[in-house]
Amino acid sequence: MKTPKVLIVEDDEWLAEQHLRVLSLAGYEATIALHAIAAIQLIDDIHPDVIILDVLLTGNTAFALLHELQSYGDTGKIPIIICSNLASELSIDNLKPYGVKRILDKTTMEPDDVVAAVRNVLL
Repeated sequence: MKTPKVLIVEDDEWLAEQHLRVLSLAGYEATIALHAIAAIQLIDDIHPDVIILDVLLTGNTAFALLHELQSYGDTGKIPIIICSNLASELSIDNLKPYGVKRILDKTTMEPDDVVAAVRNVLL
């Protein structure tokens, strides 16, 4: 059985490293992209099974990346977990067309919530 690959798109390096650590300990192969352009390049290289995406990224917002992913058949099928300080302002119903399966609130989440969300969307 292949190890599921997770792409973490997060411009807060400390938080990205925390996600990487808990996901690696849980048995996932995780990679970090610090901005949307790096994420697009990595998606083609690693073919992630799930993407953890911050909304407020340096340079581009997550929405630009979501639009880009949806414009291709293969990347449009990758499940997305939004992880944001803006979680309370986001609607899962509005984001479902972009492949968003879960929204995590950075202000209240625990490290293991990332692992639980990834596990849940990959079922």
